Amino acid sequence: MPDGLLLALETPGLWAVVGASILAGLVYGFAGFGAMLVYMPIATIFIEPALAVAAASLSALISLVTVVPRAWNEADRAASLQLVGFSLLGMPVGLWALTTWDPVVLRWCVLAVVTFTLMALLAGWRRKTRETLPTRGAVGLATGTVGAATGLNGPVLVLFQLSSSDAAERSRANTIIFLTLNSILLLPVMWLTGALPPEAVWLGLILLMPYGAASLAGQALFTPDRAGLYRTVAYVVIAAAIVMGLPVWS
Repeated sequence: MPDGLLLALETPGLWAVVGASILAGLVYGFAGFGAMLVYMPIATIFIEPALAVAAASLSALISLVTVVPRAWNEADRAASLQLVGFSLLGMPVGLWALTTWDPVVLRWCVLAVVTFTLMALLAGWRRKTRETLPTRGAVGLATGTVGAATGLNGPVLVLFQLSSSDAAERSRANTIIFLTLNSILLLPVMWLTGALPPEAVWLGLILLMPYGAASLAGQALFTPDRAGLYRTVAYVVIAAAIVMGLPVWS
């Protein structure tokens, strides 16, 4: 048995991490966001943030055949790809924080970002700026930095999308395209910077199928006329993940 696979199977709380991945897939499938908001607070109870980020990014590969095909037809592809391009520029800064900061500090950062995002969404915040190329550049840079540092590549982008006047289908599709591609493109950046250990690859492969199956199940539940209900359920799950992920429990 490869050493990396052995280390992955010996991951403390492996079944809890798998369970978090399944829950994250369900949320991502029907809401179009929230996978990492659910996964990271729970996973980092048992494993270091760098390992959690790498494994989740690899498991995101399955989204290319589960939720992306439908989203690709509904999204503003040009705008989404521009955001992805800008996010790549912010990733090295975020990875520096991921590999040098204390894991407990990063866990608190994860929870702070998740909590702020949830509060803003619940408050119904709406942006007043127009969606221009410079705006997308700023959002992409911020997302790449925060995502690489904490694994949460969605909060900035979710606020940007959900505060727009786009229909639920378009907003959800744009978010899925960006989050999936952003997670996958983080992998080569992590490899080049030495932040992708073998056990992370194997752990990601372990999570890949459960996450993908849950994403398909969540997508099957989504219908545009009930988008508000699904967002409400996603918010409840995210709030529960925040409480469960508090470092005080460990």
